[in-house]
Amino acid sequence: MSETGVPTTPVSIGPTEVNPRSALEAAWDALGSVSDPELSVDVVSLGLVYDVRDEEGAIVVEMTLTTPGCPASESLPEMARAAIADALGAGVRIDLRVVWDPPWSPAMMHDDAAAALGFRIG
Repeated sequence: MSETGVPTTPVSIGPTEVNPRSALEAAWDALGSVSDPELSVDVVSLGLVYDVRDEEGAIVVEMTLTTPGCPASESLPEMARAAIADALGAGVRIDLRVVWDPPWSPAMMHDDAAAALGFRIG
């Protein structure tokens, strides 16, 4: 296990063995390409992705939405799942969990995203 908690020995993710660090990094990168359709900012910069980890050979993603009534509540998690599948291959097991704890707030946004949306001046 590395200092960041990422396993360092190869694991099976779907039909192939991959380095878990590279798989998790690829999953994070893929999520960084998924934009909220209303805000046109990616879900990572918005602070909507809480965790990406390997759990028994599956990529587990815990993410939230800006509000429970978010108009993108059905499409955004599926867009995230599809982006990871595209990055890692169709055989990858992806467990995408929409969580509500902790509740999202604008304070969770990366500084550039917050500034772009007018939440912070800087």
